[in-house]
Amino acid sequence: MSEPSDSPVFDRYASLLRSDDPVALATVIEGAIGDIEVGAKLLVTTDGAEPLGSLGHPELDRVVARDAIAELEAARSGVRSYGPEGQTTPEDLIDQPTIRVFVESHAPPPQMWIFGAVDFTAALARVAKVLGYRVTVCDAREVFATKRRFPMADAVRVTWPTPIFEELGGELGPRDAVCILTHDPKFDVPAVQGALATRVGYVGVMGSRKTHDKRMQRLAEVGVDQAGLDRLMSPIGLDLGARTPEETAVSICAEIIAARTGKGVPSLKDSSGPIHS
Repeated sequence: MSEPSDSPVFDRYASLLRSDDPVALATVIEGAIGDIEVGAKLLVTTDGAEPLGSLGHPELDRVVARDAIAELEAARSGVRSYGPEGQTTPEDLIDQPTIRVFVESHAPPPQMWIFGAVDFTAALARVAKVLGYRVTVCDAREVFATKRRFPMADAVRVTWPTPIFEELGGELGPRDAVCILTHDPKFDVPAVQGALATRVGYVGVMGSRKTHDKRMQRLAEVGVDQAGLDRLMSPIGLDLGARTPEETAVSICAEIIAARTGKGVPSLKDSSGPIHS
């Protein structure tokens, strides 16, 4: 008995699910035509590897793979419609069949690491949880870094930045965020260094413009290059006029969303003058 043609797809799919790696499986559910068959599958990952399998037409594969990446980054599943050659407006095709494709996304929740057990941390952790993040709070001060103070966090770690980045930094990717809310150079400088050594998609650092300028000098002194400095969103957050911890948390999370989606919005990093007016 011959092996099913989609067996390599299922084998790879199962392996990625077991390792909790992001993966999307696209399946034709309606609209067989030519080489396109109901049940045809295309497996897509975010690691740069070529998609595995085929839906029956190279242009359909290309467009669906592109859309599947977008769905995967947002951790969404759903049905999308195409023309037989990957057209994304099949309703405009006269007398042409519509191909319906179910994109099933499997992505672990994005992570947010918050450094500094300060007043703003609890508010940011609450907003991040609403957005679906797995939140870890880190502080070297045992008296402040407690689950009692941050019950909304998934994990509270009493640690300096370097050890946790050495242990778990490899898990961070483009969907994740590191937010550094301390003003202590002994803590925030290694936190920035650790974050910049990962693939994390967002690195934000709290502080006034004066604090930011001093921090940038210290980072340059310890060898952080201009490319690394350019990755920092500092001062952290969108320029919303936020004052309270809750408003500041919203401005930070909004900036994270804008950074992920590529939208041009007014960040404090790109403005001048007092942060609180």
